Amino acid sequence: MSAHHNAGFRRLFETDRLSFGTGFPLTNADESAPDVDAEVRLARRAEELGYDALWARDVPTFWPSFGDAGQTFDVWPWLTRMATATDDVALGTASVVLTLRHPLHVAKAAASVDRLSDGRLVLGVATGDRDPEFPAFDVDPDDRGHLFREAVGLLRTVWAEEFPEADTSWGTLDGDLSVVPEPTTETVPLLPTGHARQTVDWIGDHGDGWLFYHLPESTLESYLDDWRAAAGDKPFAMAMQVDLADDPTADPEHVHQGFRAGTEWFREYVRDLEDAGVDHLLVGLRGDDPERELERFASEVMEPVQATGTDGSDR
Repeated sequence: MSAHHNAGFRRLFETDRLSFGTGFPLTNADESAPDVDAEVRLARRAEELGYDALWARDVPTFWPSFGDAGQTFDVWPWLTRMATATDDVALGTASVVLTLRHPLHVAKAAASVDRLSDGRLVLGVATGDRDPEFPAFDVDPDDRGHLFREAVGLLRTVWAEEFPEADTSWGTLDGDLSVVPEPTTETVPLLPTGHARQTVDWIGDHGDGWLFYHLPESTLESYLDDWRAAAGDKPFAMAMQVDLADDPTADPEHVHQGFRAGTEWFREYVRDLEDAGVDHLLVGLRGDDPERELERFASEVMEPVQATGTDGSDR
């Protein structure tokens, strides 16, 4: 593991066990601003229950046709608020839309949150997928691939160098300016999300890991083979929706980006993910009682999986 990986990255990936995170809004209020006090309470509860990360989405505007507004609040002040409410849990973005934000703003904001959280920030980064946002920000969607590459390069440069020189589509740095504060380590860890309009080899070379959406098992296996060939032991994280049935023995039913099933099936499924080589699982928990779902998944799925190896033996 490289020395520059911060506390949040180490929390997720330092051991060989599968780590678990969950995502805002924890109250499932996905079209309007959530109750902040309730979100803070649930964030603290998730940390108490042993979740390793709390993830926030970057959704610049609300497009009703897409179906949600993330946690509504801008990702930087939101994660700063959660940093003050929690102690050790990693704080992640899933994911910052680099094509719609100037990289120098991202560099300063991310380093600030990283500092204010004592190094707990892990930065998922993406190219964006909400079509009306691109004309709203005067960005040609066909430019997303090269804008993403330039943004990643510029973030790495301004975090690593004082008074750097750089000439990109975003502007020119001629050595007179420096971006402060610096992150707690050499770089805030970057996890490209999805393909980000890049090759797997590029993501393996330029990312600290790969964050992907839920994949069918056969597809996941081939993706992981490609990832290991390109990136070696760099981590692979996957996000999925989890709807826990009341009957713990219930068979699985597909839902968008995940499953509805009983906890017995989820335990075996998650063990299979760990055995396949998934390093972190970001679960979006559905249900009318968010705290109950956090507790059920932790006690009936997460804890048993972490307590045993993939062969069922005690760790």
